[in-house]
Amino acid sequence: MEKKIIFTENAPAPIGPYSQAVMVGNTLYCSGQIALDTAGNFHNDSIESETKQVMSNISKLLEASGMQFENIVKTSIFLTDMNDFAKVNAIYAESFSSNFPARETVQVSALPKGAKVEISVTAVK
Repeated sequence: MEKKIIFTENAPAPIGPYSQAVMVGNTLYCSGQIALDTAGNFHNDSIESETKQVMSNISKLLEASGMQFENIVKTSIFLTDMNDFAKVNAIYAESFSSNFPARETVQVSALPKGAKVEISVTAVK
């Protein structure tokens, strides 16, 4: 198994002992993204601003791996309030045009740094 650590300065640095993403063969596993920017600022004005920053972070990780949103095969969305589902879903949908990935969305009691949304993805080249 060849494991390659993916790191880009265009996405926020990890806030713990984990990698931004790991490539194994043609499969990319991206760590969960919250609304941090590259300077470590947390964009938590609204669930919409959080989701937009999260999707931007995912985009940068995909780009660093030579991929796009079309390469995503699985997404996991974690929300602290399922009432935010429609707003998150609307912004999430803007990143895909067809061939949507498999996905689950679950409500959790808390996320790092008080985030309201965290999204992780798996993509294949």
